[in-house]
Amino acid sequence: MKQSRHMSLVESVANVIVGYSVAVTTQILIFPIFGLHTTLAQNLKMGAVFTVVSIARSYVLRRLFEAIRVQHSADGER
Repeated sequence: MKQSRHMSLVESVANVIVGYSVAVTTQILIFPIFGLHTTLAQNLKMGAVFTVVSIARSYVLRRLFEAIRVQHSADGER
C-alpha cells in the first residue's frame, strides 16, 4: 500500500517528537560528563534545531524510498 506524502510527514513528525524528549534528556545527562554546562532553555533550543533538521531528513528519506518503491513497481509491470 502506498503511503501519502501527508502521512509520511505525520509519521516523521511523530517519530521526532518522541525522539526530542529522549535527545534533550540525553543532553542534560551527557553534556556535563564532557564539561559542557548548559541551561534547560539552551538544551531545549538545541533540541529544537536538531528536531527541525531531523524532520526534514526523515521526510526526504521517506519520499526517496517511496519513489524507489514506485519505480521498482513500475519496472516490474513491464
